[in-house]
Amino acid sequence: MRLNRIALLIPVLFLAFACGKKSETCELDPDILDQDLEVNITRLEDEFFGAKTAQDFLFLLDKYPDFAKFYLQESVYFSPDSLAPSLLEIHQDSSLRVLYDSVKVEFADISDLENELEASFKAIKYYFPDFKVPKVYTFVSGFNSDLLITEDMIVIGLDYFLPADHTFQPDIARYMAVRYEKKFLVPMIVLAISSKYNITNPADNTLLSEMIYYGKAYHFVKSIMPCTSDQYIIGYSPEEIAECFDNEEYIWSHFVENELLYETNPFEIRKYIGEAPFTDAISTKAPGRLGRWLGWNIVDDYRSYQDMDLAVLMMESDVEKIFRQSGYRPRR
Repeated sequence: MRLNRIALLIPVLFLAFACGKKSETCELDPDILDQDLEVNITRLEDEFFGAKTAQDFLFLLDKYPDFAKFYLQESVYFSPDSLAPSLLEIHQDSSLRVLYDSVKVEFADISDLENELEASFKAIKYYFPDFKVPKVYTFVSGFNSDLLITEDMIVIGLDYFLPADHTFQPDIARYMAVRYEKKFLVPMIVLAISSKYNITNPADNTLLSEMIYYGKAYHFVKSIMPCTSDQYIIGYSPEEIAECFDNEEYIWSHFVENELLYETNPFEIRKYIGEAPFTDAISTKAPGRLGRWLGWNIVDDYRSYQDMDLAVLMMESDVEKIFRQSGYRPRR
């Protein structure tokens, strides 16, 4: 359920609402930006689609052993000599080459992506000095893989991040597909990286534990990318975010009155945490993953009230402590 491991709810008149949760500065500390760290993205799709022979692919497999091992899963083949002809056949497929051409049009210039990743990696390095900057590759996967993220390497399947109105779209539910656009890409990467620092108590299998876990994860992304709108972090539209805040008291009362915080039934937990087009236990008009959204609010309040470093927050595994000391109350 975990990483590597919301909408008309009551009859009220909704008012216009800013899509951010609280007033936060979006200026990074100069000490963060002045770090000696540079991100250069290697565009593997160009090299692989430029290969003409099996021998060319053997050269690429040898040139990028980490990519071959983890992304292409070279080990499931008898040898690189058996993988190379398969790659040649795949990359000569006419439909895949049309997809590659479309990606090259939409992502002709990825300097903005490099700059956004570089600023994010600098911020992570600032708060977590042990962070090792990974190699970053792009690729055209034929909608087989959106992101592969390890400690040493990130592979971005650019075909997953084509515009929502593009002819080519991944075969996933529409409510999830809307989150696969370019502006979601770096927040998605940072969210995945947060799992390395998000310390949990494995014995705690309550809904509250899941809520706090995701709350810490979203708070991590907002701390690393303060200029990024909440919609690109949690994947709600600005209208959904506004309506969630308008109805926060009603949402919270549902959790309290139904004694959900200490629920351990995984089927019940999934109703509020898992991917879904809506949280139907509350309303079919409420966005899915409402438990994550509430957890984010609780964690925000906890860190604000305790005034602690981001690293200290991420190390805290006592969800009961976070909840009790947050002083969380729905915004009115």
